[in-house]
Amino acid sequence: MSLRFVTRTIHAYLDYPVALALMGLPFALGLGASNPIALWLSVATGVAAFVLTVLTDHHLGVWRVLPYRFHLAVDLLVGLTFLFAPSLFGFTGLDAVYYWLNGAAVVAVISLSAPDQTATA
Repeated sequence: MSLRFVTRTIHAYLDYPVALALMGLPFALGLGASNPIALWLSVATGVAAFVLTVLTDHHLGVWRVLPYRFHLAVDLLVGLTFLFAPSLFGFTGLDAVYYWLNGAAVVAVISLSAPDQTATA
C-alpha cells in the first residue's frame, strides 16, 4: 500500500474548509500578540487559498483554469512559508505554534498526495 493516499478528490474536499479556517481561526485564537502580521498573513493566505481552489481543475473547482499540479506547488510554497514565518517575522507563543503546525500539516498533505493520474477530475 502506498503512503501517498491523498487523492485529488480528497484534496479538493479539504481545500474549502482549510481556506475558511485560515480566515477565521486567527480571530478566534486571538493571533497577532507577537506581531500583527501573524493575524493578517493567515487571513490573506485563506483568501488566496479560496480563490486558488475555485480556479483549480478538480471536481470542486468552479472555473477550472489552473492545473492541479500548479495548485499543489502553491500549497507547498505556502506550507514552507508558514514553517519559516515565525523566524522571519519574530512570531512567538501561540502565533509561532499556529504557523508551525499549519505549515507542517500542509507539507505533510503535499508529501502524502498521490501522483495526479488524470488530466481532469
